[in-house]
Amino acid sequence: MSEPPGFDLQALYSVNESAAFNRFAGIEVVAAGGGGVTIRMNWRNDLTQYSGHLHAGLIAALLDTACGFAAATLVGAVTASHFSMNCLKPAIGRSFVAKGTTLRAGRRQVFARAELFAVDEKDDLTLVATGETVLVPTGAPPRRIAGS
Repeated sequence: MSEPPGFDLQALYSVNESAAFNRFAGIEVVAAGGGGVTIRMNWRNDLTQYSGHLHAGLIAALLDTACGFAAATLVGAVTASHFSMNCLKPAIGRSFVAKGTTLRAGRRQVFARAELFAVDEKDDLTLVATGETVLVPTGAPPRRIAGS
């Protein structure tokens, strides 16, 4: 699979940086292109739930963002129409890496899935959650934010 005409990796970085929630959580794009993406977020105590694990809302955000950004590398801007996730074990780690993959990119729907890994002190990865998203292309390329 190749990127859509006019795909701009820097624009994807810019879109991520322009999202207030992503900035708050510290989500960063590590790699993107060809229908896939890798994003990362460091552990922070203020992002946990009552038992000390990463909050399920953050897990969902990482999975959904990875799916959307993976799809955007092929079809441009998208919006989610359906999202589901499976939490496999408590999400505890030094950081978290979400890897998104586009499964099928059509004109009206894009199907993507993501896996979320906890990274420990030895840099070993443990799968903690998976998610799947159905996205709808909006017809616009990822936009570059003014000043970037």
